[in-house]
Amino acid sequence: MQRIEIGEVGDLLQQPWLATLATYRKSGQVLLSPVWFEWTGDAFLVSLVHGDAKELHLRRNPQASLVIAEEASYPGRVLEASGVASVQPDANAQAITRIAIRYLGEDVARRWVGLYPEINWDLMRLVPERMRALDHRNLPMLRDARPKYPATTEWRIEMMPQQPGVRA
Repeated sequence: MQRIEIGEVGDLLQQPWLATLATYRKSGQVLLSPVWFEWTGDAFLVSLVHGDAKELHLRRNPQASLVIAEEASYPGRVLEASGVASVQPDANAQAITRIAIRYLGEDVARRWVGLYPEINWDLMRLVPERMRALDHRNLPMLRDARPKYPATTEWRIEMMPQQPGVRA
């Protein structure tokens, strides 16, 4: 791995990769959660469901970390950011809609957010105090890396059968 300057991550933060958000339970144990994010140029924005464990953790202890790892090109780029997060209400679900569009496309995102009119959304804003970036792509020996995925791994979304009483 090679550390790089944050400005050298290229389009990593514009791509719709899942990020992993770390928050802290009362016990001090870490909760790791996959999340969608948006980078504004100075802060990471993550939509939260009001009352969810992540939101409650951040209100009690606003220390948080976020890791984004490029998945399509192994070995790829990685960015880690940590600092103090703030949480605000997401008025009219504007932020979750914008972030969902980034991951799902406009039509599906609006339909998906529309399935949950009763949810009160919050928006976490993490202004990084510390950031580090790594780029594994320029190490010659790693160009020959061939991850061992199970033979049954398919690179497509598999829809689960609809369960009675579950929204689709």
